[in-house]
Amino acid sequence: MEHSRLSLFIFCTSFVCFFLSTQARWHHHHTKHRHHTHYHKISEISAPPFPAPEPSSPLAPEPSSPLATDPSGPLAPEPSYSPAPEPSYSPAPEPSSPPDDRNAKNSTGVFDVRKFGAVGNGVTDDTEAFKMAWDSACQVNSAVLHVPYGFTFMIQSTIFTGPCQGGLVFQVDGTLMPPDGPDLWPKNNSKRQWLVFYRINGMSLQGGGLIDGRGQKWWDLPCKPHKIAQRVDITLKFMMQAIRFFMSSNLTVQGLGVKDSPQFNFRFDGCKNVHVESLHIMAPALSPNTDGIHIENTNGVEIYNSVISNGDDCISIGSGCYDVDIKNLTCGPGHGISIGSLGNHNSRACVSNITVRDSVIKVSDNGVRIKTWQGGSGAVSGITFSNIHMESVRNPIIIDQFYCLTKDCTNQTSAVYVSDILYESIKGTYDIRSPPMHFACSDSVPCTNITLSDIELLPAQGDILLDPFCWNAYGDLEALTIPPVSCLMEGIPRSTWIIRMPVIADDLELFFFSKSVSNTYVYNN
Repeated sequence: MEHSRLSLFIFCTSFVCFFLSTQARWHHHHTKHRHHTHYHKISEISAPPFPAPEPSSPLAPEPSSPLATDPSGPLAPEPSYSPAPEPSYSPAPEPSSPPDDRNAKNSTGVFDVRKFGAVGNGVTDDTEAFKMAWDSACQVNSAVLHVPYGFTFMIQSTIFTGPCQGGLVFQVDGTLMPPDGPDLWPKNNSKRQWLVFYRINGMSLQGGGLIDGRGQKWWDLPCKPHKIAQRVDITLKFMMQAIRFFMSSNLTVQGLGVKDSPQFNFRFDGCKNVHVESLHIMAPALSPNTDGIHIENTNGVEIYNSVISNGDDCISIGSGCYDVDIKNLTCGPGHGISIGSLGNHNSRACVSNITVRDSVIKVSDNGVRIKTWQGGSGAVSGITFSNIHMESVRNPIIIDQFYCLTKDCTNQTSAVYVSDILYESIKGTYDIRSPPMHFACSDSVPCTNITLSDIELLPAQGDILLDPFCWNAYGDLEALTIPPVSCLMEGIPRSTWIIRMPVIADDLELFFFSKSVSNTYVYNN
């Protein structure tokens, strides 16, 4: 009996141990299986090749654009100045068929232009599809008008009109281009501008895509302004500007590549609060009037971390601009960074509070330039050029108050007044065809309060330093310069200006007084 009980006890104990062991194995296997499945979910998402730009796109990441720039930015600690290779632009793949619900609003607020009928094969005219997509997106808060990657959209001259709901994003991940040359433009369409954004408040034009201006056939027109200066006005009436913002505010333009615009790449007229970031603008060195970014009657402008190589000014600042900050720009080949030209056709021009800093200008006709016409009026003041590296630049520092595109310009008694200009920490090499510093101020209206500090400009070839040029220019040297500047006059000129600068720069009032022998003042405006 005791033996039977012992056998039963042993059997029960063995059964319990076997059951527990089975449960443990099943639980362990189940845990491993769940962990294995989770691991494969993570591995399906590959890591990006480099940090994503800021701010991030409102859409899912697209493959990098053909013009993607180095994530380290245009200014490395020791920048290399060898010309960048011409990027290749591979043709877009054959587009897939657009979705059936073309006119339906995406529940996420994203308006893909293909849903409105855009084909994206580079041949079909997609203008109407873009207009319909814009009209729909414009009515929705924080909408995204999406130009998808892998497609090339040909659109005619178009004006995108506001006002729109706030937070509108025009996301360009594919390629946009106009008709190929002026002969293919409809006769009723303007040949002076392509894409215009009018009366927009709070918009971002962004993405990793390409805007191809197809400028070669425009540059091949029989009258070329870069070769026949007398016919400039005739030609420019028909030279197309790529992207223009007019009477708009709170704008962001970011991340795009722009190639071969027939004339200006970006133009901001009558705008307020403009932020430009990480653009890559390219055109041939001899392409006429292909200014990278032109601003006029615009204030509150920030232009940062961009690369511009073209046939004219990298950035040109026209009349009515103030509170402009330019930083980390790589400019050249081209004509440098210019304030002006100002005062053409005896006009009045006012520019103030402009800063250009931490930038590189290379292989350019000019470095930092102020250019005005004889006979103009107004003032340029409060300008700072700081920490700029020059490489083989023909006129690194230049004020030219005798700017003229023909040979028949004459000196006049009025001129735009230039004052309070600071040049600091400007170093590098200059092209020996011109002096490193050139201050050519008006005979009747001298430049005043020019300050030079920590300037070191050496010849790109040879070791002979050229003397700076000065004409009717007054200012101070805060430190020794290379080359030495002995032509800059000290003190205050006999004729002085009195300026009353209100909050709005356009209302700047300028009066010119000359001191007579009897110590009285005579108004000579």
